[in-house]
Amino acid sequence: MAQRDYYEILGVSRSATPEEIKSAYRRSARKLHPDVNKAKDAAERFKEATAAYEVLSDPQKRRMYDQFGHVGPPGADFARAAGGRGGRVYTWSSRGGQGPFGGAVPFDFEELFSASPFSGMSLKDLLAALGGRGRAGRRTRRAAQPAQDMEYPITLDFMQAVRGTTTRLELRRDDGSAEQIDVKIPPGVRQGSKVRVRGKGLAGGDLYIITRVRDHPYFRRDGTDIYLDLPISVGEAASGCEVTVPTVDGPAKLKVPPGTSGGTRLRLRERGVADPKGQARGHQYVVIKIVLPRQISEQGRRLLGEFDKTDPANPRKDVPW
Repeated sequence: MAQRDYYEILGVSRSATPEEIKSAYRRSARKLHPDVNKAKDAAERFKEATAAYEVLSDPQKRRMYDQFGHVGPPGADFARAAGGRGGRVYTWSSRGGQGPFGGAVPFDFEELFSASPFSGMSLKDLLAALGGRGRAGRRTRRAAQPAQDMEYPITLDFMQAVRGTTTRLELRRDDGSAEQIDVKIPPGVRQGSKVRVRGKGLAGGDLYIITRVRDHPYFRRDGTDIYLDLPISVGEAASGCEVTVPTVDGPAKLKVPPGTSGGTRLRLRERGVADPKGQARGHQYVVIKIVLPRQISEQGRRLLGEFDKTDPANPRKDVPW
């Protein structure tokens, strides 16, 4: 006899939520349980509903059922192993059985039902276990889960980490449900920073956002300070100049004093990163890089030679070697 579709048995759609599946099984139990229904087919229909609930209430079993139905994947059977809610849990195993569907063995209602903790329960106890009300009208409380913290890694752009941002996260719960939350990331987080969201872990624990930060094309970060390389010409280094440079707050004017050497660091005060702990903001340091033309004309060489003669200097005078 062909087995009925589990969603049809419980009277729910294939997109039903875990709560809708539980509610449908609770209704079936009230109607079909042997404690209240003595009809000849009631017990068998109750077994069907229980088997359907056993599969559809478990996210892993439900995914496999949605993909392969009663038959199961080719060359596999719905095998039993120790553990789970009722002392057993069902997992897919590849054993190459000789069933009538290319080696796959269909689900066994009796096997699933006998493994269910609901098979021997009174209607009162079953409804209490499902979070419903028994005949006494009192709700049985489940044992409280201990609070457990969770970690959630996210990747931020360099500027998001510097300026702060708000990001939307989707948290998957053990019961298969999803929750979307908006999390405010404060300015100044860095690689490996932890941002705590209270009460969004398991059973009331906290959620910790672990930040990863992408590199920037030209900014470098050291603590709360920002570094930027500035290429200038020999003439600009000798005579001085004013250059517009980028900062994390936008463009800024920078004066390069006459006679500036390569490697000199010029500071732009408080143009760095805000400290997440509320301390002083860092600075931006502009590192001078003197760049010669790739090709120097004969006249240029003569002029540079004249410069060395008129303003002689030994750049290696203070080196330790």
